[in-house]
Amino acid sequence: MEPTLAFIPSPHEGVWHLGPIPIRAYALCIIAGVIIAVWMGERRWKARGGEPGALLDIATWAVPFGLVGGRLYHVLTDGWQLYFAPGRDPIQALEIWKGGLGIWGAIALGALGAWIGCRRKGVSIAAFADTVAPGIAIAQAVGRWGNWFNQELFGKPSTLPWALKIDPGMPSTIPGVTTYQPTFLYESLWCIGVAILVLWATKRFRLTHGRAFALYVAAYTVGRAWIEYLRIDEAHHFLGLRINDWTALIVFLAAIAYMYLRRNDTSPESIRGNQPSTAGDGTDADAKDADPETDAKDADAETDSEADADPEGGSEGDAEESEKADAESGDTEKAATETKSS
Repeated sequence: MEPTLAFIPSPHEGVWHLGPIPIRAYALCIIAGVIIAVWMGERRWKARGGEPGALLDIATWAVPFGLVGGRLYHVLTDGWQLYFAPGRDPIQALEIWKGGLGIWGAIALGALGAWIGCRRKGVSIAAFADTVAPGIAIAQAVGRWGNWFNQELFGKPSTLPWALKIDPGMPSTIPGVTTYQPTFLYESLWCIGVAILVLWATKRFRLTHGRAFALYVAAYTVGRAWIEYLRIDEAHHFLGLRINDWTALIVFLAAIAYMYLRRNDTSPESIRGNQPSTAGDGTDADAKDADPETDAKDADAETDSEADADPEGGSEGDAEESEKADAESGDTEKAATETKSS
């Protein structure tokens, strides 16, 4: 294949050394994406009236869980030929800094970490997910540039003006072919478009109760499906499709089903979760009102208080009873006197 006259060059070096410390472009892209996602999420959270810093606290749970989940998915789906086949080094499965994160595992375990963080902070997981959805899409857009530095996960051979030039001898390259479809760029641009879509739809249709996050998931999977079709790196297949394509289809259907089931949910959404905050937000008073023993004690105290507050009313009633008793006593004495006299 003749090389195209115009193409996107690839970096020849993705690692720089600061003395004995290697600085990897892939890791820097992931870190930059996380920082942008947290920054965007924090701004949107404050705009919704959320507690400043709460989103960052939740991210300290979600991000590590997401990294572990992303690596686990990558190892489970592609690990055999990469790390466990004869002649391979299984220890490399732990070298996350060299690349290899599966977005599906990152979202799954990242969601678990976010749920733990939300429970600890007393925050609604649905409100949290809606808030961070656009930021996650932007984080993916930035993170994909790590594949560019590593010259990996590119697509089929191409002579388009925006084809990506890959150094000969890199994994998945074809002898005699130097330019390929820049799938990293396609996915990066797609994710930016997804973020814009979610921001617009959230404002236009007032997406709440997790529907904004579901829209992000559905929109991303559509793009990931056709981008995955272009890739030529080694991957497991099932019924003629790559495993990632099947995963994208299943996740897409789940996201669409969630949006459909919650389509009429227009009830006001609180950013507070099921875990009540210990800060003075009225939950203690609500718990007290719900306690029948406390209600009984309050009723007794109120009765005693009313009696103490109206001493004259109590004395007046006693005086009437006393006069009546005296009158009856006088009548009895008079009758006895008359009887004695006769």
